[in-house]
Amino acid sequence: MAKKQQKHKNTQFRSFLRKTFIVLLTLGVTLAAAGYLALLMVFKGPSPTFSTLIVGTFMETRRGDKIVHWFYSDDELEAILNQNGVENSTSVTVDNDYDFNIPEEEKNDLKIIDVSGSTFNGKLMIVRDPSRIQLGVNVLMDNYKNNGFLVQDYVTAAGAIGGINAGGFDDPNGMGNGSIPQGVVIKDGELVAGRLTDWGTIIGFNEKDHLIVGNMTGSQALEWGLTDAVTFGPVLIVDGEAVSITGTGGGLNPRTVIGQAYDGSILLLVIDGRQTTSLGASYEDCVKIMLQYGAMNAANLDGGSSSVMVYENKIVNHIVSMRSDRTVPTAWLVK
Repeated sequence: MAKKQQKHKNTQFRSFLRKTFIVLLTLGVTLAAAGYLALLMVFKGPSPTFSTLIVGTFMETRRGDKIVHWFYSDDELEAILNQNGVENSTSVTVDNDYDFNIPEEEKNDLKIIDVSGSTFNGKLMIVRDPSRIQLGVNVLMDNYKNNGFLVQDYVTAAGAIGGINAGGFDDPNGMGNGSIPQGVVIKDGELVAGRLTDWGTIIGFNEKDHLIVGNMTGSQALEWGLTDAVTFGPVLIVDGEAVSITGTGGGLNPRTVIGQAYDGSILLLVIDGRQTTSLGASYEDCVKIMLQYGAMNAANLDGGSSSVMVYENKIVNHIVSMRSDRTVPTAWLVK
């Protein structure tokens, strides 16, 4: 009798497990289907403008590009991105070899301004004296062991007052540790990463503290006297003229931008993104802010989850991750 009761209980338990599994499987399939249909409406919905905006936004994220490929072929994506982006400007900053005469009483001036738009919030740091800007590089840090560092680490090591992230880095599957800089990196007039023949969008300063932006090789950057420089882009403003931006211009994302005003002041912009209170900014949004504050040259730096601004030992913007900002290979620092 006891054996029959035990067998009956086992049968009931197995039946319960089967039913539970079926319910959970059905729920999972339903949720997956609903999620797919929701994404389908986003990417293939009735508004082409909204769809291309979302495509641009996802393509600049670490994992979003894989999702986009579920709905578009490579040829379709290429066409969308070509119609919604920043013109690959062939212009390079014209250096007129003049000195910025910063009044002595203004050399320590620094202010941080809140900036905002319909889809974003951010911070703009204005540094009056461009000679205060220097580059932090991971390979020159005392405790470098094939890794990147937090912007705060660079700030502390240099005894700086603030800083932002700078150039890009190899980031396989979104798991990079900031150890390998993207393209050319120049520090104190020496090539410390990349090759002389590497060509890309280089952003840096010469010995007169002029911000130089444009497409060039590492060799050309050194020939033109760049002392500190990184690679990323795109260029946004050259000699006071905004580059051509088409369509939705890169989507809405966290951004980091560096610029220089006509009086020599350095403009360091960090835009929050991927948050309920700040979705992010387009390239056009960044251009408008830079021009509003008098930029004659400006370029986009690494953004997304790398975007961070540090001032007086604190992160002053709202970073993407709830845990920490990312380790990066380079940072622009304010002495």
